[in-house]
Amino acid sequence: MYIHVPFAWLSMMCYTLMAISALGTLVWRHPLADVALKAAAPIGAVFTALALITGSIWGKPMWGTWWVWDARLTSVFVLFLMYLGILALTRALDDPARSARAAAVITLVGFVNIPIIKFSVDWWNTLHQPASVFRLDGPTIDASMLWPLLVMALGFTVMFLTLHVMAMRAEIFRRRVASMRQIAAMRA
Repeated sequence: MYIHVPFAWLSMMCYTLMAISALGTLVWRHPLADVALKAAAPIGAVFTALALITGSIWGKPMWGTWWVWDARLTSVFVLFLMYLGILALTRALDDPARSARAAAVITLVGFVNIPIIKFSVDWWNTLHQPASVFRLDGPTIDASMLWPLLVMALGFTVMFLTLHVMAMRAEIFRRRVASMRQIAAMRA
């Protein structure tokens, strides 16, 4: 629980960050918004894959099966496919401006899946338990389990932010190198 749940939370948080970045790309045309989106996508894909894997490992002894096509599992799997699609799309298009717009549009369309993931246990009868931490009437999880979970979530969030900043720097350097190569090719 202390590994699976933070991975699941961060997979959704990462996609939400990508959706905000997509708005920044489409509405304000800020170049760092596209950098943030492209840098977050591989990290989010890994976190989502790890959430699915650790969930299966946890689900086998709890539910007696590795995988069930319940609402939350299926919607998180769709999120993973969305991450992979965005990664493929950003690498398939050579024109950076077209790539940025296409990735932003697909990200915003895919964002509809985030509330589905969050509320799937309330809307449908699933194997997952309903929310026990983020509730209007307060957490129902015992404090002896809540605090370690929150510490792990905070630690994983710091790890995500560190990886994201490093990936953004790498993307900026990659773009600088590509720009310098273009300038050198035009001069030659």
